[in-house]
Amino acid sequence: MTHSISRRARALAAAGLGAGMLVPCVVAATPAAATTPTVSCASGKAGLAAKLQKDITAAMAGRKGTIAVGLRDRSTGTTCTLRESTAYDSASVVKVTVLGTLLWDAKKHNRYLTSREVTLTKAMITQSDNNATSSLWKQLGVTKVKGFLTAAGMTQTKPGANGYWGLTQITVRDEQKLLGLITAKNSVLSDNSRAYILKLMGQVVSSQRWGTPAGAPSSVSVHVKNGWLQRATHGWRVHSVGTFNGAGHDYMITVLTQDNSTMSYGVTTIQNIAKAIHKDLIPTTSAATRYAPTTSPREAFVAVPPGA
Repeated sequence: MTHSISRRARALAAAGLGAGMLVPCVVAATPAAATTPTVSCASGKAGLAAKLQKDITAAMAGRKGTIAVGLRDRSTGTTCTLRESTAYDSASVVKVTVLGTLLWDAKKHNRYLTSREVTLTKAMITQSDNNATSSLWKQLGVTKVKGFLTAAGMTQTKPGANGYWGLTQITVRDEQKLLGLITAKNSVLSDNSRAYILKLMGQVVSSQRWGTPAGAPSSVSVHVKNGWLQRATHGWRVHSVGTFNGAGHDYMITVLTQDNSTMSYGVTTIQNIAKAIHKDLIPTTSAATRYAPTTSPREAFVAVPPGA
């Protein structure tokens, strides 16, 4: 299949069909395993889709666990997906959805956040505070969360039952939709709300700024929210969502993983993928211009039912 794609690419180049053409390309994540889902990329920039597929595949080579990936770069019309509709326990990544719900609901009632809500939301996002999240989740209620999900078109996301918000089921597709709402004008979230979410995601404490920011150029602004969770089945879930803007690019990355043997193993998998994406989108010759995340990553461990 790769040979036919190469011939097609050469033919397009010979015909003068360059950056303006959207040329999809599919490469097996692990060619030896026919049942393994494939990384699918498309781009309006000539050669970028094939490069991303090659490098994301290389970043995942030999990594155990179940990995889902989403990339969208508005500036080059680039997308990459892997297992975009596979559901994962959200862990703390759902906190961005909680904040989105609160701001959406406040907009509906034409009100500002209260000082209490400002304090809770800041703690929830910048420090991944679980108690703050539980307070807001209880205040909102699952009905309002579902209302926001419907308005956002996040039809694959299922709120956690019985107050266990960390067990909300999320997918790459829906997380990318959420990041898309946060980073562009829309009717769901006001411009002030979007700016507030990005501000908090840009102020996450250093010990929690791991994952998708790994390898991001210093010329790019970084907004991130991560999560991890260990359960009896599927081992460690380790996730990272991030938005990046600068150097002529406007892109968002979601990486969800489970079946990791340890927390640090999942972090490494995510950061390997992120480094490959940042390098391909924004090449630079100086290693010093790349973001190096903490070597001691931290994240709040969310509650799960006993024995789960």
